[in-house]
Amino acid sequence: MAAQIFSAIFVIIVGVGGCVAYFWGANKLVDLIFPSRGVAGAAAIDNLRRQGLVRPWLFVGPAMIILTIYLIYPVVETLRLSFLDRGGINFVGLANYEWAFGDREFRNSILNNIVWLAVVPAACTFLGLIIAVLTDKIWWGTIAKSLIFLPLAISFVGASVIWKFIYEYRGEGQTQIGILNAIIQHFGGQPQVWISLPFWNNFFLMIILIWIQTGFAMVILSSALRGIPEETLEAAVIDGANPFQIFWKIMVPQIWGTIAVVWTTITILVLKVFDIVLTMTNGQWNSQVLANLMFDWMFRGGGDFGRGATIAIIIMIAVIPIMVWNIRQANKETGGH
Repeated sequence: MAAQIFSAIFVIIVGVGGCVAYFWGANKLVDLIFPSRGVAGAAAIDNLRRQGLVRPWLFVGPAMIILTIYLIYPVVETLRLSFLDRGGINFVGLANYEWAFGDREFRNSILNNIVWLAVVPAACTFLGLIIAVLTDKIWWGTIAKSLIFLPLAISFVGASVIWKFIYEYRGEGQTQIGILNAIIQHFGGQPQVWISLPFWNNFFLMIILIWIQTGFAMVILSSALRGIPEETLEAAVIDGANPFQIFWKIMVPQIWGTIAVVWTTITILVLKVFDIVLTMTNGQWNSQVLANLMFDWMFRGGGDFGRGATIAIIIMIAVIPIMVWNIRQANKETGGH
């Protein structure tokens, strides 16, 4: 444990220190090569112009290089692998895509993802909006927001472990240590292995992601609500509007763009959900989703690079339209800047 803590601290110091050293050194280097001080007027102006041309590339350059290595190259390589066989050697054309849409487990994964898409973004956005409105009206609202936002700081695996204790099942006659089963047993009900119930187990897994992401939705929507002019709300009250009318007819339309951005951001996250399913069920009991299926094909059972890459490309294609729409909405919110 001590070695891991030391290693983490060392990486943080070296990483942050390296970034600071690079930007400071790059800035000094530009000033040395193109000095603007102690130089005659025309030359100084030319050097300032050159500094303005070079400096942005020095600052953005590392990010572009890292983006190319860790994002663009993997996309191109994954696309290439999707046309190859199990070992990633022989070209098989569209055979992997034909397999995907003809495979029962793949179709089941798509159906599960559709259910996730229908429930999680809607629940997170709705709960986040309701909580944002309610906590703005109470004196301890900041404390409530902090508690609701807290799960967002927990990793998906950590959150899954927490909820595993909530859904925990012990055999008949044993004391139930899982909170849900303990409550049911206390009231005379029959404890269940909740995460092994086909179809319903998907909803038990969704609750974990909703618990994590509601805080994100609440913070963004709370900020948007604060941007609604007070004069508008006061005018509605004077006109006799009740709280529900103010909420649905004034608040929601005013922040609809932000609601859409939050919705689509969580939608993209849902399409990539992997950690929760892997930790809780590993795709068993008809709870498989695309990202976990991709992991299974790519790294388990001997590995099948072609099929694993094919599923990855399908997920990416599903995400792209949502990302494009999200970016356009964000540009509208910021006036195109």
